[in-house]
Amino acid sequence: MKQKKILIVEDEGAIRDILSYALRKEGFAVVEATTGQDGLAELNRSKPELVLLDLMLPDMSGFDLCRKLSANLKIPVIMITAKSDMMDKVLGMELGADDYITKPFDIREVVARVRAIFRRIEQISESLENQSFDVITLDSRIEIRKSEREVLNNGQRTGLTNKEYDLLLFLASHHRRVFTRTELLDKVWGFDFAGDTRTVDIHVQRIRKKLDNAQGASVIETVFGVGYKLDAQVSP
Repeated sequence: MKQKKILIVEDEGAIRDILSYALRKEGFAVVEATTGQDGLAELNRSKPELVLLDLMLPDMSGFDLCRKLSANLKIPVIMITAKSDMMDKVLGMELGADDYITKPFDIREVVARVRAIFRRIEQISESLENQSFDVITLDSRIEIRKSEREVLNNGQRTGLTNKEYDLLLFLASHHRRVFTRTELLDKVWGFDFAGDTRTVDIHVQRIRKKLDNAQGASVIETVFGVGYKLDAQVSP
């Protein structure tokens, strides 16, 4: 089986060494960068499948780098930072981070979260392989192109982040079924995700901004007191 490659973007040498050693010991291939610019260069050079990203980098904010990754690439990101403020966590998730770990951390937790993300990716891939159609159309204007992990709205690329895409695809695959916020956290983010149910609300709001039509019709409906469902005409 091919090794999963992980990019660590961290300017503190001791932390970078601990992460690198532990992940290599667990069978992952690891590449490293100490600045945001080096991280971007390493992304193009090494093509990693996951990024461990420090929030405080010497040349740019980890938020800025996360924004670049979410806008242009489909690579899961785990943000690692000394800050524990909830607003930082919320902002990280808004920008497309898949998970968030606060220093000081238990290295076993980092490894577990890395494995959880790869496990969810594999489960999604297996699910897609069992479906005979590659494109899901919503209300005749929104196309979810699964093999490309892209969403088009009236023919225009929407630029959904990884988790926005995963959430939309999950709801579209369970058309008109109502899910609580806790269920969505479990199914889309995983039971060991560090965030709370506000994460779901934030992602739903961002999807609506990108996909709702000029008349205000939303593809994701709020079921008050329960959660959310996808309420659109769905066709393969």
